[in-house]
Amino acid sequence: MPWSCWSRSTLLLKPAPSAAPPPLHARAAAKHGNRVAGLHPNLAQALICLAGFLCCVPMAIPSAHLVAFCSGIGISPTHSAVMLSVMLAAAFLARQAWGALADRIGGLRTVMVGSAFQAVAIASFLLTQDEVGLFVIAAAFGLGFSGIIPSYSVAIRDLFPAAEASWRIPLVLFTAMSGMAFGSWFAGILYDHFGYYAPAFGLGVVFNVANLLIVGFLIFRLTGGRRSALWPAIG
Repeated sequence: MPWSCWSRSTLLLKPAPSAAPPPLHARAAAKHGNRVAGLHPNLAQALICLAGFLCCVPMAIPSAHLVAFCSGIGISPTHSAVMLSVMLAAAFLARQAWGALADRIGGLRTVMVGSAFQAVAIASFLLTQDEVGLFVIAAAFGLGFSGIIPSYSVAIRDLFPAAEASWRIPLVLFTAMSGMAFGSWFAGILYDHFGYYAPAFGLGVVFNVANLLIVGFLIFRLTGGRRSALWPAIG
C-alpha cells in the first residue's frame, strides 16, 4: 500500500474501546466468592430457571387457547383470530420498550414488571366475556408478556460472568420454553376435564404469583433489602 494511502487511512481509525466494567452484581459476586444474591451461583441459576418456567405456563394459556376460549363463549372464530392477532401485534410493538426499560433498571426487575403486568392481564380474562373488553385485555396481555423472556437473558448477563453465558442463557430459555409447552398442554387437559377455561386461567394466575415471589426474593437478596435500591430511578 502506498505511504500516502496508509497515512490517510489512519485518519479513519479510532482507539479500541475500553472494556465495559462488569455489572454491579457481578462485581459484588466476585468479592464474595462468586456468590449471586448471597446464593451459590447454580442455586441462583436454578431459581431463575424455575421462575422462567412458572411465568411461561400462564403465558402459554392465552397464546395457545385464546381462539378456543373466545369461540366457547360465543365469539365468532373470525373475531377470535383477530383478537389473537391484536395480542401478538401489541407484543411486537412493546418489545422495544421493554428492552429500553431493561437497559435502565436491569433484567431481573424488568422480568418482575412484565410478570406483574401479565398476572393482572390473565386474571382479567376471568372477569369478562364481553368482546370489546376481551380485545382490550388481549392487547394488554400482549404488552405484558412480550418483554419477559428477553429480560431473562439480560438478567443472566447482569448476574453471571460473560464466559458462562453460553450455557446459562440456553438453559434458562429451554426451561422457559418447557413452561410454554406445559402450559399449553395443561390448559387443554383442564378444559377437557371441566368443559370451560376458568380453572386454567385461575391456575395461570397462581403460577404467575409464584413467579413473582421467586423474582422478588432474588431482587430482595441482590439489594440487601434496601428499599432505595429495589427500584432505581429511571433516567
